[in-house]
Amino acid sequence: MGNSRPIQHVDRAELYTNLEARINYLQSFLDFSSRDIEALVSGAKYVKVLIPAVVNIVYKKLLQYDITARAFQTRSTSFEGPLDEVPDENSPQILHRKTFLRAYLNKLCTDPSKMEFWEYLDKVGMMHVGLGRAHPLHVEYIHLGACLAFIQDILTEAIFSHPRLTQNRKIALVKALGKIIWIQNDLLAKWQVRDGAEFAVEGKEIVVEGEGYLHGKKILTPGEEEEEERTSTPTVPSGCPFTGITGGVKDLKVGDQVDPKVS
Repeated sequence: MGNSRPIQHVDRAELYTNLEARINYLQSFLDFSSRDIEALVSGAKYVKVLIPAVVNIVYKKLLQYDITARAFQTRSTSFEGPLDEVPDENSPQILHRKTFLRAYLNKLCTDPSKMEFWEYLDKVGMMHVGLGRAHPLHVEYIHLGACLAFIQDILTEAIFSHPRLTQNRKIALVKALGKIIWIQNDLLAKWQVRDGAEFAVEGKEIVVEGEGYLHGKKILTPGEEEEEERTSTPTVPSGCPFTGITGGVKDLKVGDQVDPKVS
């Protein structure tokens, strides 16, 4: 007997010319569904409380290697302050970049049922190949992929260590975040690899916008997310649920960075 399951047609050209078609294919392949959206929405408050610590851990990691630290010697579109030639965690440009990583991670906790969510993730990929910025920034794919994996590793351990979430909710949240992160990974690779190059549109205009903007609308607002986090995060019982999460960075724990009012 032949295979009775229907074969879904995927138009190869559309994968490289139509962002919505690409997202639909990836969501279908990964079984990204309303269950994942519900897990993300209900678990967002648990992820958001981690974000300040995750940001510090990520930048501590990035500054451990000269090849990744180089990216912070380039002026950001929205940053007009001084640039330290050899940046450290307290350098003006690093503090500035941290605000945008916090805002980006908060963006990952918003509604992925809206196409705007995926358009911004695609724009993140575009901006790291020297497009869409007044001051071009080129970051090779190996470093982008490693950074995403590092973030996923920190979040996975922290969520599975939470004392109040049930096992089923932990699994659902980790799976949903993993699918989001891997679609983001594809949208980074999309701008870096040559697959589908024959479908490239010659002379297609790339709009230069400020960081945190999409189609002229402010998408990321550094600072507001932290205020929302302070006012909306539920109280966690005594004993921080994230103690011991190091994310591979010596002497820096997620638990050390959580607001004491919620730990």
